[in-house]
Amino acid sequence: MHIDIEKIDTLSKALRFQTQKYGEKTFMCHKDHGIWNPYSWNEVYAQTELVHLGLVSLGLQKGDLVGVIGDNDPRWFWAEYAVQAAGAIVAGLYVDYHYAEVKYVLGFSKAKFAFAKDQEMVDKILHVKEELPDLQKVFYWEEKGLWFYDYPWLMSYEKLQELGKEYKKTHPDLFEKNIEKTKPEDPAVIMLSSGTTRMTDDGVPRSQMAVMSHRAIMLNLAGIMKYDPWYDTDRWVSFGPPAWGEQYFGITAPLMAGTEICFPEEPETIIHDIREISPQKLIYSAQLWEMMVSEVQSRIADAYWLNRFLFNRFIDLAQDITEMKRKGKKVPFWLKWLDELGNVVSLRPMRDNMGLKYIRNAYNSGALLGPDTIRYFHALRVPIKQLYGTTEVGLHCVHPDNEIDYETVGRVINPDCMKISSDGEILIRGPMVASFYLNDKEAWKKNFDKEGWYHTGDAGFINEKGHLIFYDRMKDMVTSASGEKFSPQYIEARLKFSPYIKGCIVLGGEDKKFVSAIITIDYENVGNWAETKHIGYTTYVDLSQKPQVYELVKKAIMRVNENLSEGTKIRSFVNLHKEFDADDAELTRSGKLRRKFMEERYEDLIKSIYGDKDTYEVVASVKYRDGRIGSIKTEVKIAQVE
Repeated sequence: MHIDIEKIDTLSKALRFQTQKYGEKTFMCHKDHGIWNPYSWNEVYAQTELVHLGLVSLGLQKGDLVGVIGDNDPRWFWAEYAVQAAGAIVAGLYVDYHYAEVKYVLGFSKAKFAFAKDQEMVDKILHVKEELPDLQKVFYWEEKGLWFYDYPWLMSYEKLQELGKEYKKTHPDLFEKNIEKTKPEDPAVIMLSSGTTRMTDDGVPRSQMAVMSHRAIMLNLAGIMKYDPWYDTDRWVSFGPPAWGEQYFGITAPLMAGTEICFPEEPETIIHDIREISPQKLIYSAQLWEMMVSEVQSRIADAYWLNRFLFNRFIDLAQDITEMKRKGKKVPFWLKWLDELGNVVSLRPMRDNMGLKYIRNAYNSGALLGPDTIRYFHALRVPIKQLYGTTEVGLHCVHPDNEIDYETVGRVINPDCMKISSDGEILIRGPMVASFYLNDKEAWKKNFDKEGWYHTGDAGFINEKGHLIFYDRMKDMVTSASGEKFSPQYIEARLKFSPYIKGCIVLGGEDKKFVSAIITIDYENVGNWAETKHIGYTTYVDLSQKPQVYELVKKAIMRVNENLSEGTKIRSFVNLHKEFDADDAELTRSGKLRRKFMEERYEDLIKSIYGDKDTYEVVASVKYRDGRIGSIKTEVKIAQVE
């Protein structure tokens, strides 16, 4: 169970308290070159102290801002703990940021220092360093490729810690004293909004920077743990971006509960590493959960006929039983016996292969996960839970174990802090909310009404059980030509349950005759399917436009249409010539659609869909294996759905 946050009221004090409590117990475990390297609480505390003292010796002061960019790594976490102990603020950057996005975050926040993992991350900063007058030093923790970089502002992580070691000789108690000075209302971390609407002069999404205090971020996790306990025997896989949700679950929660944090070696080895770790808790984005469902379905489709037959029968049975339990119905003994047999024969080996054999709590972040996907995982005995929160207000809903509802995003944790306005907007207030937008307090004030309620811009409804039903962004709710109001995101989530659909955007409106969709296929799964059907193809563009692939996607759309009202059924669709990409500003870094931007970017295509045309001509870029980039003209087919 977690610490008493009334007594241990800052993250820095939590680190000190848990270190005194657990000492040599493993706190972090990092895989490097195939070997898991453990770090005890005492070791983490000592490493953090050296980083802290090194930064202070270089001039870090209370209120300063420090940026961090890199993959999940103990050295990121030590740096964050060190910065917060000085009363300074951490701003995490997404590892796949373009240099212009790095410039925006570090420049707008007036970052004094920055930590960067390796040469690639340093190069992003180097590209814009001349335009960052406030940035004094950059510290890197992997030196490969940086041996000959000779810049006065660049320093290794080890050198920083050496400075800390020297500084400690004359300031032996400074780290302890600074921890004691931290206050719950002190700013601790920057939460970057998704930047779904505004752009900078450099053409990159302009995220607002919500400042979370120690109290706010700890209260958010205390609320989650009220319904979803964490224990000091648990293992957490640190995989999500520390620039966002990992701040809550990977950085804050283990400090509060004493949970062990495990860092995979590389993003590419995550599934293999998870199998070795056997975690009890983890968080994936909706995209990753959907990809895992697609992978399972694709592998089963390619399996030996007997294995495929058994898995499909047992997963169907498990879904039926899961639904019976959810509705409070009694499950006959013989069905329980069959279900357990199916678990041993088919489901448990699949969970083990996915690295989820011992998972107790799994969370979905970012975009909404469709009920079909959640139901599928629960049948696999992977208890995925939806969450609801925003950058500015934190986390406000979670499913208790005995209250799983696929149509909601969980129980409202603090009913006094949430209400629905007369026009259906979700309103939130309370101490869990961020303090302000960094360097833009006027924009922050505009989010609140006279009674102090924060207007989230989300549409929702609180049912009689106290669960929040989230519909969509208010601005994204659509009224169809028939007058029916619907959520495009809900339909998109159902479509992505298909193993052959990776992404999509659903279109509609009073000015549109019908509902349509732009689809991006799952290249790997559709490619495997095409090979089994002896359908030849060369590129993504070629495969996406095959008539057989259109028919495959059409069947998936028709299955979704069966559960939609007449006025919201998809009547036309296009297989796009490319996947949606965050680097093209089509998605946020957390995987959400930038809907308005997409509708503007594909304006001509959308006009063709509603203009009774059969095809639309596009110019597609192609990258060849030798590195050359060319372009080809191709026609995208516009298909109809009965």
